[in-house]
Amino acid sequence: MSGISRSCCRRSSTRRPEVRDTESHSPAEITAVVPARNAEHLLPRCLGALRQSGVAEIIVVDGCSTDRTVDLALAAGARVLSDEGRGLPWARTLGVQSSSTRWVLLVDADVVFGPTGVADLLTELVEGGYDALQAGLESVAGPGYWGQALAHHHRTGRSRNWFGLVATVVDRDLMLGVGFDDSFKSGEDIELRWRMRESGLRTAVSRRVVVEHRFAADDFDFALDQFLMDGTGLGRMVRKHGWRGARLALLPFAAAVRGSALSLAAGQPRWLRYYFAFCWYNYAGLAKGLRRER
Repeated sequence: MSGISRSCCRRSSTRRPEVRDTESHSPAEITAVVPARNAEHLLPRCLGALRQSGVAEIIVVDGCSTDRTVDLALAAGARVLSDEGRGLPWARTLGVQSSSTRWVLLVDADVVFGPTGVADLLTELVEGGYDALQAGLESVAGPGYWGQALAHHHRTGRSRNWFGLVATVVDRDLMLGVGFDDSFKSGEDIELRWRMRESGLRTAVSRRVVVEHRFAADDFDFALDQFLMDGTGLGRMVRKHGWRGARLALLPFAAAVRGSALSLAAGQPRWLRYYFAFCWYNYAGLAKGLRRER
């Protein structure tokens, strides 16, 4: 399945009726920033789609890959930088700093845009008066149980309507002004979303554009890594925001209960094993995130 632009219903933050910019804009005013680490099997389709979309430049920020990630990025015409092992938030910051266009498109290597997806996303951002806009995600995976379960959760969970950084267009100067908290090696999207909304910035998930979101693997080890990283990010949010962030600790349990109930209602008890593991290992990660590093 290829990434496609299509009409879909998405909830967003409170909207203002006015439009802030009526000029015509194109992907030629966008730099795509793609953080990548050992992503040789994902990059070709991601970068090929971005090149076809007409963006001004593609910057791949490599996370010290040991596979052919850098070679494939260079072959696709991308400019390659290195985050020198400092992690995903810094990789995104470095890419944005190195861009020179009005807007940047933050794109994960596991995302594939459709032919008009980038243009449509920019148009929606401008017409809607948003400060940052993420494309909707259609998650897909291989035949393995854990990949299929992850994709099912992403397609049916409430988080599909939460703004993040997977495929997001944002004003370059605004992004540099807001910045990332480098102490978050995971969960930086949640932390950024909180700060942007506290600042009165308008973020949303697209009503028009849906992109293909692929999982790099479909085995338990990959799912476990996702669970632990997500939980660690929540723990760091609770640690940073104290009682105000404590409610985030309820999210894994609430998601597991909701997902299990929906699975049983749909006659799909096979997903119960997934939601048990999701809940258990998210809290294992959360406990780690609550601890201060020495």
